[in-house]
Formats: sequence, structure tokens, C-alpha cells
Amino acid sequence: MSLPTLDGLDGIEGARVLARLDLNVPIKDGRVADDTRITAALPTLRWLLECGCSIAACSHLGKAKGMPDPAYSLAPVALELEKALGRPVTFVPDCLDPSRAADDEGSLLLLENLRFHPGEKANDTDFAARLTEPYTHYVNDAFGTAHRAHASVEAAACSYSNGRKAAGFLMEREVAALGKVVNDPEQPFVAVVGGAKVSTKTAPLKALASRVSSLLIGGGMANTFFLAQGLEIGRSLVEEEMVETARAVLAEALERGIEFILPSDVVVADAIEDPQRVEVVANNGIPADMMVVDIGPEARARYREILGSARTIFWNGPMGVFEIADYAAGTLAVAEALAASPGFSVVGGGESVMAVRQAGVIDVIDHVSTGGGASLQFITGEGMPAIAALES
Repeated sequence: MSLPTLDGLDGIEGARVLARLDLNVPIKDGRVADDTRITAALPTLRWLLECGCSIAACSHLGKAKGMPDPAYSLAPVALELEKALGRPVTFVPDCLDPSRAADDEGSLLLLENLRFHPGEKANDTDFAARLTEPYTHYVNDAFGTAHRAHASVEAAACSYSNGRKAAGFLMEREVAALGKVVNDPEQPFVAVVGGAKVSTKTAPLKALASRVSSLLIGGGMANTFFLAQGLEIGRSLVEEEMVETARAVLAEALERGIEFILPSDVVVADAIEDPQRVEVVANNGIPADMMVVDIGPEARARYREILGSARTIFWNGPMGVFEIADYAAGTLAVAEALAASPGFSVVGGGESVMAVRQAGVIDVIDHVSTGGGASLQFITGEGMPAIAALES
């Protein structure tokens, strides 16, 4: 089945809509520190408001453990959403509060954190029924949680019939862009995978190995592959328990004829913060008393060359300790290479998104995914509960 979209909703004019959004934004000192996800939700909210809908927006925030926790309240998000939309947003202090049934035309409510109730993460059908009871329609625009089988994502959607539920504009764009990467990538298809751990990306690596022409590896996970090849890694971050898995991934890539590229040179330091020594060395010359913190200039040039001829690119994960400016050169080089490439480019994962923004190229990337974990699961071809529930 195809994903149901907003223009296929029946009787939407003046309807009461439960809108599941991804408003899981960073809060610092009681204020929203990054409004990217709020901004991403605006087109769907504006469309519904133009249809005269009364909307109850809902989301989770942080790692609330089934009970109210002021540290994870969505109250600051309500203020930021009101500012972004330029219209009133009424905050409801409990997502099951009876006042959430307000149905004034054009009204917008933001319900308190869904995870303040244990039924949300448990995908409890009774909780979902209570949550959805006042609303005639359901819209899911929270791609960042599409891989979670939670009540507001799966059970809630399953309680609505066709014509009464739909994906929002953001969800629609995410599925279209990632679907192009999964189902119909123009070759050469190059994937850049970084980050700290092989363990969190084994399934995506194996899935990508069946589709790409080249896999470019960076970040801490490269150290595990170095170790799998018998190279010394000094004091670098490594997952020794994943070495055999890394060997299996390398063998599969070789069998499929995939170009599996590890950085030929790396930046090493004697400490992450306040280092006394920072050097560039070949990947087979990492000193015993130092650690890898970034890919080196030779690797950056090689990665730039491969990305320059790619027709499809997927990137997830930084090339080094990106949060420290002295070790960000490799990650920023990849961001700039994506921007310069004529290929269709998709970026997923918080640090990769930060990199394209920091490099000033976010506007020329074809698609910047709002869901790091969700985009990786989509790439693997595993089930996405939110999408399945909308299509059912």
C-alpha cells in the first residue's frame, strides 16, 4: 500500500485532529536550545489550521520514565511553537486531561509529554484509546519516532480507518527521499558511515553493502575495522567484542565487489582535551600512546574524489570527535563534498546534520533527515511501525 497523505483525508474541514509530532528538542535552562524539529512541523500544522481544524499536537521529550518529570516538560516547547507560528498555543498539562477535547475552530493545543504515562512506551491500546477518543482524524508527522512501536505512533494510528489518518508533509518527504535511496538509487551509490560504534550500525552496513558501489568509513567505528585487519590502534576508542562482526562485514563487501574504504591516514592526539601532541599518521602507524580523533587529509581528499562522482549519497555519522573544533576537519570535509557533488544526497543523524549546518551547506543538501535512528532502520529495510500503522 502507499502512504496515505494529507490530501487524501476525508472530511478534514473543521475536523478535530490529533497530530503526532517530533518535538523532542534540547532544553537548556528552561528554554528550547534548537528549534529545528519545531520548524519542521510547521508546514503540516499550518495546512491543518488553514482547513479550520482544531488540533491537539502531541510528542514525547527526553527519557521520561512513565511518570511526570519537570525536566522533560513540553511547556517551553509550547512557548517556542507559539512564537514560530505567530498564533496562540494552549499548553495542556496532561496528555489525557479532559480539556484536550477543546474543538474551537482553528485552535491549537500542545499536550504534555506522552512519556509521562507508562502506556506510551508500552504501546498500550487502552492508553491509545483514551488519547485518541476526542479526535476524528490522526496525522503523524514524527518521522524521528517512526521506528518505535509506541502507543501514539502505532496503536493510535491503528484505531483510525482509511481516510481518517495520514502522514504529514515531513513524514511524506522523509519516506520519499529515503525510499529513493533504498529502492531506486542511481549508481554509483556511495554511503558514508561514521560515528563511534560498529554495534549500532551493523545492520545498516550490511543492508548498504547490497546496494552501494562504495562504503566510506570514519569515526571511532573505523578503529574496530582497523583492529579487524590486524592494525595497531593505540589508545583509540574500539569495540573489541565487535571485531569478528567487522571481519564479517569486510568479507561480505569483498564478496559483493563493494569498495570498502577505511581512512588511509588519521589524525591522532595524546588526549581529547588539551592535547600536547597532535599528528597525522598512516593508518598502519598509529602510536601506542595516542588515539585516533579524525580522518587525515589524504583520506579527506580520497573521500571527496569518490563523492564527487557519486549519483546517490547517504551519510550518517561524523568522521571524528566532531564536537571539538580541532578534530572536525574530516566531518566538515565530507559535508562540503556532499554539497559539491551532483548526486542526490541524503543526510541522517544529529551530528551529520550539525555538520552540514556548520559548513553552511544545509540548504544545498537534497534531503536532511530529522531522524537518525529512524533513517538507519529505514535503510535496513526493517519494519517501521508508524508507517505500517498508517498504511494498514
